[in-house]
Amino acid sequence: MKTATARKAPAKARKAAPRKKVRQIGIMDRLLRILPVTEQDIQRVLTWGVLAVLLLVALIVANWFGVPQAAYQQYAQVAAKAGFEVKRVEITGMDRVDQLKVYDIVLAEKDRAMPLVDIDKIRTDLIEYGWIKDVRVTRRLPDTLVVDILERKPTAVWQRGGVYSLIDDQGTELEKISAAEIGSYPVINGDGANQRVVALNKLLDRAQSLKDQIVGASWIGNRRWDLRFKTGETLALPEGDQLAAEALVNFTRMDGVHRLLGRDIIHFDLRDPERAYMRRAAKQKPQPVTQPVSNSDSEEQKEAGEAA
Repeated sequence: MKTATARKAPAKARKAAPRKKVRQIGIMDRLLRILPVTEQDIQRVLTWGVLAVLLLVALIVANWFGVPQAAYQQYAQVAAKAGFEVKRVEITGMDRVDQLKVYDIVLAEKDRAMPLVDIDKIRTDLIEYGWIKDVRVTRRLPDTLVVDILERKPTAVWQRGGVYSLIDDQGTELEKISAAEIGSYPVINGDGANQRVVALNKLLDRAQSLKDQIVGASWIGNRRWDLRFKTGETLALPEGDQLAAEALVNFTRMDGVHRLLGRDIIHFDLRDPERAYMRRAAKQKPQPVTQPVSNSDSEEQKEAGEAA
């Protein structure tokens, strides 16, 4: 009996021993172990992210109620009381620009606090005028507004429908003038001809030896150019920039060899790539010259008649 009891005791002891639970590792834990950061770093990033969101919300709410604008206005008033307001205006570069229009725009900022001066708006308003190519507006603290103007340079006159306008090398219309004010500017004729000025200048650059002899150009049918020379001739060029350039270079070569300009030919037509056409000036019939009778001759004839 004792032997049987001793054998059963170890079996009961084995049943009473608790089993160990195996801990399963989650996906997030695995990711955290892979990343080169600690849990404290992640917690810190999340904290700053929440604070940034709260700050952004606060700024949106403040802007909605006009808090930044009011603060900026208060700042501008303080600056003005400290002497930072527009008391003087300096404008340079004006030659042909309407000075009254410029001063109307710039002097509107007089006595305004420097922080409230809208430099971009001043520049935009000024550059609307055709003569102004570019403008720079700066603040010279404490009280001066500086305006540097770059004017456009007139290079030709655009004529259409009896209206004359000065234009620059980009074809920008500057101001209307009378026919008496054309002077030595070349005259560009035709509707929309000003929009072709850049292409025309590139074309004329191909004939440097004749460029100074050209006094005008007509944009024909919105397709091609007729060029006019100082000596009175007209040169008809073909359509297309490339063909026109080739024809002009060819004419320049022919004029260099045969001296075509300044003779009795008044029209050259190079629209046909195979041949050139020329028209001579019409010959004027000689007019009979009547010898005027002087007073002395008439008196002699009168005396002769009386003697007879």
